[in-house]
Amino acid sequence: MNEREVADYLLANPEFFSRHAELLATVRLANPHGKAAISLQERQMEMLREKNKLLERRLAELLRHGHENDSIAEKFNRWTSRVIAERDTHALPRTVTLGLTEVFDVPGAALRVWDVAEPYAQAEFARHVGEELRVFANSLSAPYCGANTGFEAAQWLAPATKQAGAASANEGSAASAGNATGPYQSIALVALRDLQTDGKDIADTTHRGGPAFGLLVMGSPDPRRFHDGMATDFLVQIGTLASAALSRMLVR
Repeated sequence: MNEREVADYLLANPEFFSRHAELLATVRLANPHGKAAISLQERQMEMLREKNKLLERRLAELLRHGHENDSIAEKFNRWTSRVIAERDTHALPRTVTLGLTEVFDVPGAALRVWDVAEPYAQAEFARHVGEELRVFANSLSAPYCGANTGFEAAQWLAPATKQAGAASANEGSAASAGNATGPYQSIALVALRDLQTDGKDIADTTHRGGPAFGLLVMGSPDPRRFHDGMATDFLVQIGTLASAALSRMLVR
């Protein structure tokens, strides 16, 4: 009889040790932490302790993620309140991006909006954006997070010195596009989409939404701040709310 047959027999006959309980006291197993043999009960306790340690580590990790999500949600609510409270439409783009730098501690943030109504045509946030970038923004089915490989939108960001507070109210970005591009190693790109098409609200804006009318860019000198494996749920929510707020500037 080989080991597999012994194992199969014990699995098929769980009452075996009930009938031969004295064997449990005599079974000796190899100690994984030393040379001395240990009893079956001791080995079971050791396995339970190892399992408990693993569960404790997993629980600690879940709690850590939970606390991080709570913190992000609180920041999102603060940023949302700022955007909703802004009554000056010309200042709204700056409120969006400045809020991201101050509330979320993003080193750089900027945006561009195209196809705006005439009153906003000369604003900084409405500066010309090439057709290629517009097509790229429209192709984003989800926020892009990853390395800054020379994206045109990254040039809208100022050096990573948080100079957004000195920007004028009509600039529409946390940093003027005329400044030199800072050392942003990672970026996030979020398409701003029209949430109304043909007069009908788009119910599901989490995946696609309407056509893109702008692009929001965030950057960081930390190459790990925005990476391709990160969750983008809050970025999607930021894009949705920013789109809803900024869409009032569009030609209708």
